This record gives sequence, C-alpha cells and structure tokens, in this order.
Amino acid sequence: MLGVAILIIVMSVMNGFKTDLTKKILGLNPHIIIQPNNFNINDSYISKLKNQFQDITINKSFTGEGIIISNDSAKGIIIKGINKNEKKIINFLKKNIKNVNIDTFGENKVFIGTELAYNLNLNKGDKISLMSSAFVATPLGSLPKQESFKIEGIFNTGFLEFDQNIIFLNIEDALSIFDKEEKDQSIEIYLKDPLKANNLKKKIKKINPNFFIYTWSDLNKSFFSALKVERNVMFIILTLIVIVAAFNIISGLTILIKNKTKEIAILKTLGLSNQSIKKSFFLTGFSIGFLATISGIAIGVIFSYNIEKLRIVLSSVFNLEIFPPDIYFLEKLPSEISFTSISIIFILSLAVSAIASYLPAMRISKMKTFRALKYE
Repeated sequence: MLGVAILIIVMSVMNGFKTDLTKKILGLNPHIIIQPNNFNINDSYISKLKNQFQDITINKSFTGEGIIISNDSAKGIIIKGINKNEKKIINFLKKNIKNVNIDTFGENKVFIGTELAYNLNLNKGDKISLMSSAFVATPLGSLPKQESFKIEGIFNTGFLEFDQNIIFLNIEDALSIFDKEEKDQSIEIYLKDPLKANNLKKKIKKINPNFFIYTWSDLNKSFFSALKVERNVMFIILTLIVIVAAFNIISGLTILIKNKTKEIAILKTLGLSNQSIKKSFFLTGFSIGFLATISGIAIGVIFSYNIEKLRIVLSSVFNLEIFPPDIYFLEKLPSEISFTSISIIFILSLAVSAIASYLPAMRISKMKTFRALKYE
C-alpha cells in the first residue's frame, strides 16, 4: 500500500513538473523561430507561410544578449524586442502584469521580470541603462552601444529563469540598440498544437532552406531529455519498494502454509486436489495485494491532489524550504495525476502480488500427506 502510494505521488509530481515547465516555456517562447541567416525574409515568403499553413500565428521580433546597468550593479540579460500591437504580446502583458496600460509602452520604455527587479532593487518608473553586443565607433575606439530606458512595468510569470533574465522593449528600440534594420528581424510562429512544431519545421524548411529554423523543443532538448531520464529512473527505483513489499506476502504465506500443514494434509486425505488448495492460498495472498493496491492508489491520489498544501504545512512547521523556486524554476510544487501512470502502477502491483502469491502456493504440491499426518 505504501509502495503504491509513494509511487503514485512521485510520478504525479514528476508529471506535474514536466507539464508546468512545458506550459511556461510554451507560453513565453515562440514555437518556431525563423532567423534570416544573412538572407532577407521578404513579404512574399511570409505570404507563402500563411497560405500554406492556415492554423499559425506569425509575429516579427528581434532578440539579442545585453547587459543591464543600474545602481552600480550589472547583469547579463536577454533583450527581446516586441511589437505591442501583436495579439500574443498583448495577452502576455495583460496576463502577467497588474494594472498595465499597453498604450504607455512606447519609446525608451521596458518591461522587466520580478526576480530581476528584486535582484537589482528596481521599481516601476526607475531609470536603467542597457548595453548591447553591438559596437559603435568613438574617438576612444569601438565601444558597446548603450542607451537609457525607463521601467514601464514589472511582469511575473512564475517561471524564475524567465523572470530574472528577460527584458522586453519596443521592436524599434531593440533594432536601434543592436544597430540592426527591419530586414534583420526574426519570424516567430505560434501553433495551436506546439507538439507538432518539429513536423512543421521540416515542411517550412522545404520552402526556403537558406533560413535558420529551430523550434522550442530544440532550445530545450537537453533539459527535457534529462527530465525524462530522471522520471524513468525514479519509476524503476520506486518500483523496487513494491517488489520488496511483495516479499512480505511471500514470507507471510510461507509461514501460513507451514502452520497449516496438518489442515492441508487432512484436506488432501479427504480428496481435495492440490490445485484447489493452491488456489485457496494464492487467492489469500492475491487478495492482500489487490486490497493494498487499491488502498495505495486512493492514498496516493489524495496526497497528490493536496501535495502543495502539505508542502506549505511542512515548510511552516519545520521551517524548511522544501521546494526552492530558485532551483526548480517554479513557485509551487506541481502535481498532475495521470490515468496512464496509475493504470501502469495498478497492473504492475497486481502482477507482483500474483507472482508473490503463486510462489509459496507451489510448495503445497511438494507436501507429503503421510509425513504431515505421521504424528497426528
């Protein structure tokens, strides 16, 4: 019961962790990015994309690396130029920034994340300087281009890595600070089903192979691969708990058969077959495993539904940070109950219980009746 419950709880947390991170990544990043790669992305190419793929949303943007400087502090960040008139951008800003007025997001205005604002002690209305990787010629030589901006708003996505490393500014300002032109903008594509991004990438590549095309999964391939391996390893390790627990059934039935040797011999003498006696002991052990599995699933599901509440209680009682957001990138402990995972655990547990019940029952066929009744 405990083995099944722990297995369900851990698998639910792992599933929730993967799902939450995927949602955060997909909600914040485009599903497919097309970069010019020294070739111009003209209007005819964009028209071909819209005509050939009906269920896509296309935006233009420019992203580059830079440094934010404020209060004698500096930090490397990603500068993302956006078009405030794009529907996707408007929805993002309204969802993650309280009391935001999109119309005020004009020239030399930026949006920064809560973690970045906290680390640099910044507030709405403060002035900051952004330094890009583009260089400008001066009498003293080439220096990185630097411009001043005002913080128009602070967003909070709940994804720590994003909130402390991304800055949004107008696309015109982004092109200016990186000394780029409109033809240098990238194409961002959003799909109704982001999981089909890799298939669509191959089709887009055939239209014009000169452009550099990559998907959200390409950017996070190593991360999700590591997450998948960790999930599978955790499943295997925790399955051993169920297998170890099954030895209790084996030992319990073995002792029961040993204690009931006389009764078994009498039943055999009365004509009951070995098969029927084995079936009785098998059903005894299997019933224990079945009821334990059902109880474990119930406990596991209840705990999985309330895992965040439990974390808060344990954190306050023992004064411990059980799920540090700076390590796991999320503000709360996620949990997602998967019917598929529960079904696999249910079948696995029953299979282990059946094997554990069958092995001791097989000893009955080797029992000699006359020896069992010799001293009776």
